[in-house]
Amino acid sequence: MGHPFPIREIARQSGLSEATVDRVLNGRGGVRESTAQEVHRAIADLDRQRTQVRLTGRTFMVDIVVQAPERFTTAVRAALEAELPSLQPAVVRSRFHFRQTGPVGELVRVLDGIVRRGSQGVILKAPDVPGTTAAVGRLAAAGIPVVTLVTDLPGSARLARVGIDDRAAGATAAYLMGQWLGDRPGNVLISLSSGFFRNEEEREMGFRSVMRARHPDRALVEIAEGEGLDATQYDLVRSALERDPDIRAVYSIGGGNNATLRAFADLGRRCAVFVAHDLDHDNTRLLREHRLSAVLHHDLRQDLREACHAVMRAHGALPPTGPVPASAIQVVTPYNMPPPATAV
Repeated sequence: MGHPFPIREIARQSGLSEATVDRVLNGRGGVRESTAQEVHRAIADLDRQRTQVRLTGRTFMVDIVVQAPERFTTAVRAALEAELPSLQPAVVRSRFHFRQTGPVGELVRVLDGIVRRGSQGVILKAPDVPGTTAAVGRLAAAGIPVVTLVTDLPGSARLARVGIDDRAAGATAAYLMGQWLGDRPGNVLISLSSGFFRNEEEREMGFRSVMRARHPDRALVEIAEGEGLDATQYDLVRSALERDPDIRAVYSIGGGNNATLRAFADLGRRCAVFVAHDLDHDNTRLLREHRLSAVLHHDLRQDLREACHAVMRAHGALPPTGPVPASAIQVVTPYNMPPPATAV
């Protein structure tokens, strides 16, 4: 297969048995295609984390479980792998479990599989529903600390949460929206990927609160459940624009911004102000093209570094500290974009 990794390491990375890995590597058959793909993904992960694999020191195997569009999971992977060398002398190895959407039961099965297999910690972005809350409780009962990433599960047994102050972010978006729209007429479209992500709910509440106080006559139109995916987002936005000819601005909480702009263009409508979140590869391009007014950004690398530190503290590898502080909110325009290495 052209790789330097022993079967033992591949098995640990993939969460499969050494016998299964051996069958895949030697083409003996009797293994599902999806299982073979897991082995190949594990080898690719090990190759990217090669410097960590060769280090000596206390090792922490951390599972990263994220439900989000591919543009965000790509940013999470890149940010974490960029931070791994900075965690030395500890060695943090990561296994990734990414999905764009799907039934909560499938996500719960992933988390319960981690309980059975074992892990030193889980970094989790998931909807705030009873199933995930219960699964986090089973992880905690098994001695596996859980750190929520970006969006929280406040009613769960999670250890900590890393991310921005989402109400403050929504309030910031409302301030910018009001300043840039000024006295021009027009309603504002608020776009969420799902009503089950706590961070999106908090951002919406912060936005609505400031808009009500400062611009009470401007109507706010909400759409949700597009999952941040372009195909579903386009239909939702187009329907909203057809129903309300006065929508002139967008606060995008949940993404899918390519599709949102395409819906405006297809109806011959202009979006006067567009405030979005996160400098993923889509938003970076749209901002450079001046198709977004601003992006509310935070350092995802810092978030993942803090999440790893929280896991290490849970195992006594670092001294205890107070609560993890919220990440700084950066208002990014086409003229103050961070270097590519940090825009993830």
